Amino acid sequence: MMLKLKSYAVPFVFIVLSGAGFVFIKMGLAYSSSMAFLELRYVLAFVVLLLVALIFRVKFPKSLNEIFHISVAGILSVGLFSIGCFNAIEYGLSPALCSLIVSLQPIIISFFAMKFLDESVSLKAWFGLILGLVGVGLVLGLNGEINNNELIGFLFAMLGLFSMSFGNLYQKKYCSNMNLITGGVIQIFASAIVVLPLLYFEDVRVSFNSEFIVALSYMSVVASIGVMSLLYYMIRHGEVSKVSSLFYLLPVASAVIAYFILNKDIELNVFIGIGIVLIAMNLINKKQQVQVVLKK
Repeated sequence: MMLKLKSYAVPFVFIVLSGAGFVFIKMGLAYSSSMAFLELRYVLAFVVLLLVALIFRVKFPKSLNEIFHISVAGILSVGLFSIGCFNAIEYGLSPALCSLIVSLQPIIISFFAMKFLDESVSLKAWFGLILGLVGVGLVLGLNGEINNNELIGFLFAMLGLFSMSFGNLYQKKYCSNMNLITGGVIQIFASAIVVLPLLYFEDVRVSFNSEFIVALSYMSVVASIGVMSLLYYMIRHGEVSKVSSLFYLLPVASAVIAYFILNKDIELNVFIGIGIVLIAMNLINKKQQVQVVLKK
């Protein structure tokens, strides 16, 4: 009973916390430049996780090869993904539109999983993936034109999409047994190193007020530590294609949370889209639709 409850609770919590992340990025960027916000996020998350590792005396990997793979997975799924999303929203993409682009990940993951992880995806699962995309489009009701800044933001969102997709595949293949605490320390440190030189190219600004501190705390502790730990837990215990299909629910969570935090109205198309997304999730997650046989 407890195992069954956990199988539903973990994905639900992951989606809610991840969807909220796009909203808190928007909130924080009102008071900080994107890379300054991101670097502060990594510094705070690194300190918290390092203290946890030292207090509980969690051992760090001794193999340089293991550290290398953990770092690469982190740079892709933590560093470049966040660089893409933060800049996408900074250039004018709404949290909902950014999450829509990221939610395309199941299609990317399913295609490349067949190449790199020997996953076979059934036609019914493919239909579920495409149906989910249709549902996401209805949730967001995209019907506006994109200006030049939003086009740049779109490209950054695509960077986030592909880096997270490849990062998840890399994580599954090379770091499936990574310790979530010490591995998190390594990945956040590697991501902070990647972001650091980017500060040179922006007009650094930070205004510490209550809203920014809330946004920074959420993105540092809940998003960087909590959400990523849940993601890696699910990758370790499930198929990559099935785990990635959860990203279809990100725009749903973002739309609902934005309603409460940013006072953005929820329209009828949201409820229609949610229904379609749930049907798609059921198709994707049916047993024996997707089987994973990792290369030995």
